[in-house]
Amino acid sequence: MEHLLQHFRKEEQPFIEQTTNMMREVEDRYAPRLTDFLDPRQQFILNSVRGQYSSIESSAAGALEDAERKRVLLYPSYFEPTEDDYNMTVVEVKYPQKFVTLKHKDVLGSMMSLGIDRSKFGDIRVEEGSIQFVVATEVLDYVRANFVGIGKVKVHIEVVDDSSNYFRQHEEWVSENHTVSSLRLDTVISSIFNISRQKSASLIQSGKVKVNWTEIDQPSMELQELDMISIRGFGRIKLLMIEGRTKKDKIRLQIGRIEPKK
Repeated sequence: MEHLLQHFRKEEQPFIEQTTNMMREVEDRYAPRLTDFLDPRQQFILNSVRGQYSSIESSAAGALEDAERKRVLLYPSYFEPTEDDYNMTVVEVKYPQKFVTLKHKDVLGSMMSLGIDRSKFGDIRVEEGSIQFVVATEVLDYVRANFVGIGKVKVHIEVVDDSSNYFRQHEEWVSENHTVSSLRLDTVISSIFNISRQKSASLIQSGKVKVNWTEIDQPSMELQELDMISIRGFGRIKLLMIEGRTKKDKIRLQIGRIEPKK
């Protein structure tokens, strides 16, 4: 396990240990184990750990098409997963759309106020003012009873039974090539978004930047391949590949940037 840990950041080690414990539980009980909703970075780490266990298989699902957040099922090789094993439900938020428009951040804020961990919720989709999100079925009754307002707007949720009515993803990744002088977080943001290093550092230190879905306040953080960077007000980028250095010793990057689908 030590050789695996060296490939990940120190702050990711508690999740690696948690994942290892789940693997051992599946091995010992010879029975499946379902995770909460994991972001893509957590899914990557889990799959890396699972690679150390030849007797364990895994599959992931997020209910919605092209879901980002997914529940992962770990199971012995004899087990054949079904859709019901992922234990999740898609719901739609009902509210007076004629008088107010709610956004992704409004829904997320209300979710967090319920006192339930973010890991019990999957993706949130907003389409022409309508909102759907995925919730772990084990907390559905609680959410249904308590998710009654977003800000000052009264809402209620209804289960979406027909998967043909699920909202689709309206974003896609577009790749770009950039050169940077270093892989420091502030340097990469500055270069890609064409802003000053001072402005970049200010965004980081004011809590507006997340790397792999975790808020980062250190401008000097060194980025790695497949890191996801989210900057409030600027959008999201992903380091797809570090392609080496130029003759002037600059680092060549291939990044992905989210754009709306046409």
